Amino acid sequence: MLMLLALMSAFAAVAQDEATELNCEVDVNSQKITNGSKDVFNELKQSITDYMNTTKWTNATFGTNEKIYCKLLLTLSSWDNATGVMEGDLQIQSQRPVYNSSYTTAVINFRDTKVKFSFETGQQLVFSEMEMEDNLTAILNFWAYMIIGMDFDTFELNGGDPYYERAAQVVRLAQSSGESGWKAFEDNTNRSAVLSAFTDKKTSPIRQILYDYHRLGLDQMAVTVDKGRSAITHTLENLAKIYDVAPMSVCLSMFKDAKLDELINVYSKANTTEKEAVYEMLYQVYPSENTRLEEIKKTQNY
Repeated sequence: MLMLLALMSAFAAVAQDEATELNCEVDVNSQKITNGSKDVFNELKQSITDYMNTTKWTNATFGTNEKIYCKLLLTLSSWDNATGVMEGDLQIQSQRPVYNSSYTTAVINFRDTKVKFSFETGQQLVFSEMEMEDNLTAILNFWAYMIIGMDFDTFELNGGDPYYERAAQVVRLAQSSGESGWKAFEDNTNRSAVLSAFTDKKTSPIRQILYDYHRLGLDQMAVTVDKGRSAITHTLENLAKIYDVAPMSVCLSMFKDAKLDELINVYSKANTTEKEAVYEMLYQVYPSENTRLEEIKKTQNY
């Protein structure tokens, strides 16, 4: 009996050590598609779900309770049922737990508008690091590595380095395919631009922001609210540095879409001086968001 229990414990430990990195929820919205059977979209949803959640993306050890929670919402705008070509956009969201609390915070909230791929019933999604199997898996690979890289950056300064490198390999392979969404300078919000925002020296302060905001800010707020909030205030100064050298960088809009509502809540208990300072810093970078930013000043201390 003792031997059996030992074997079961060893098996459970191995299973935990081999847990994959992502806990990914997938949805496929095909409401705009009016032609043909929609069974293929249900299969697409399941195939993407299985691919994201069963692929071992890194060499890092993850326990089951350490998986990174993320969501992919694929909204299809067209489908050629003769060729299997689908087009649409992909909303990518990821979250990270805050230490010593039940609160989770958004790390990514981004819409990839350059999504086009082929998928047919019975098609297997095959992972490869060394070559581009197809555009669908390339897109999924890229975002898996960005989700993991950005998540690691929130726990350790520049901790995401290995995963940005893998994302860069995906981009290099995909750029030679001629598919949209991968070309450098094609536009300032495609996948190539996203990667550049986190790897180019002039916009690299965004990674310092990821670490300081989460590890020194939010994680500390459960212990000392004022100290944690003060650290967040300090991190926001780096947004202006990015804006000064790259005002159109996609990392600025990515930070806004993930964090602006949260920032309004974070400063709800701040004093008037701190609220005004934060408002001025954020308004400098996001003047078109003035209506939302005004909420920072309007919130009352209590």
